[in-house]
Amino acid sequence: MTRVRRKRMHCNNKELHHKYKTKRRTKDLDQIEADLLPENKQRLLAQPEDEDLPGLGQHYCIECAKYYIDDRTLAEHRRGREHKRRIRDLKAPAYTQKEAEAAVGLATDNGKALSSSIAGPQSLLALKRKNDAKAAARSASVADSSMIMAE
Repeated sequence: MTRVRRKRMHCNNKELHHKYKTKRRTKDLDQIEADLLPENKQRLLAQPEDEDLPGLGQHYCIECAKYYIDDRTLAEHRRGREHKRRIRDLKAPAYTQKEAEAAVGLATDNGKALSSSIAGPQSLLALKRKNDAKAAARSASVADSSMIMAE
């Protein structure tokens, strides 16, 4: 009999990996920037007590979007590497949708969309048709030249 493998069966299990990855997920940077606005910040710092949250929801780090049990753990968190990294990331302005579209070539400076011959899947289809036409022309010319030589 062979030995039965009993350990580390979850290494390549994508469902488990996804479950644990999304369990620790917090807000994105653009959502946190909205929370840092003065009216939203006051609302988040003065939350009513909630029994489901750690520390009844009274100790909240806005930059990291996490709740802590008491002030001491919140203060320790603020001295830590993860909090400082998040603050550094928040200092840089977030990308806008207009910048994202400009990066892939979907819009110009005046906001009008570019023609489909420049960007997009239609241009790939047009290139494929053009290459197929060239290949057909080459094969036809080769066939004509072979018939001429045969005569």
